[in-house]
Amino acid sequence: MKLARFAALSLLTPLAALLFPGRVRTAAAPPASSFVLVAHCGAGDYSKAPPGFIESRREAMIVAIKQGYAILASGGTSLDAVETTIRSMEDSGFFDAGRGAYYTRAGVPEMDAAIMDGRTLAAGSVASLQHIANPIHLARLVMEKTPHVMLVGPGAEEFAKSQGIELVSPFYFYNERLWESYKKAKSAEEKKQSSALKGDRDDEHGTVGVVALDQQGNLAAGTSTGGTVMKMPGRVGDSPIIGAGTYANNESCGVSATGTGEFFMRNIVAADICERVRYLHVSLEKAADDVVMKELVDQHGDGGVIALDRQGNVTTPFNTTGMMTGTVRADGKIVMKGWSKTAEPIIVPASQ
Repeated sequence: MKLARFAALSLLTPLAALLFPGRVRTAAAPPASSFVLVAHCGAGDYSKAPPGFIESRREAMIVAIKQGYAILASGGTSLDAVETTIRSMEDSGFFDAGRGAYYTRAGVPEMDAAIMDGRTLAAGSVASLQHIANPIHLARLVMEKTPHVMLVGPGAEEFAKSQGIELVSPFYFYNERLWESYKKAKSAEEKKQSSALKGDRDDEHGTVGVVALDQQGNLAAGTSTGGTVMKMPGRVGDSPIIGAGTYANNESCGVSATGTGEFFMRNIVAADICERVRYLHVSLEKAADDVVMKELVDQHGDGGVIALDRQGNVTTPFNTTGMMTGTVRADGKIVMKGWSKTAEPIIVPASQ
């Protein structure tokens, strides 16, 4: 029903443009030299995080955002800014992406990632990776070096080798805190303590995502994740699914999502938000709120999104207790917020 509604709207929009010229909006390019980058590091319950954990994540995000800011400030592309920012977070080990990816039931991390160009609608994604240090980079290579959108598992890793990417041992991803969490969840599963398993998975997700608008007025979005604690081997969430966890289109907006991916896939959350902006002409904030705070909540789907349009509007709704985000604009001020709904934003300079 949802897809039929938007299909009808897509046919009516050009007709309306002919009958009522000047009354149908299209996405306008931003003023020259304006740019925006917004990042997230997962929605969930940060109240149970160990002492210093929130600060460590915040600092790692700031380091990553500064790298993206430098690219945009020098006139670089939104695609480069998105990839670079996410690669930094993958390398840090503080997030459920790259080096900090959660363990599957088999005790081996499996990672997914996607990236999308809002100017061309080109996209690349990868899933079920076990030996790739930077999944977001491989996703971009899929986009730029193959005729495909998505590669998974051994096939994706064979492609990585053909592009000169060295495969890493699963020991590269070893993280003591996550390993202890895995062992606890494994023990609970063996004892059939479902409440303990649920508690571990809901504490905080840790998926990372970035949406950027460059000085040329082009949007890009990317997302990288290790999925959920104790997921079944081979399970793929929304992050690498174009339109579910990642989407960008200059005609509407860019979105990166985080949360329980099955709900985001069933509701094509990222694309739905952008379709509402493009065809229903609602504000970005309303579109994202209606999807995240109403439709997902009605289905008991937890998570949040970061969304950005070509006018530089940013919205970051989440229906969990927290979702840490960082936003930087051309003024060089990084605004960090969201680790709780009552936390005061922290502002740091991007050029230090």
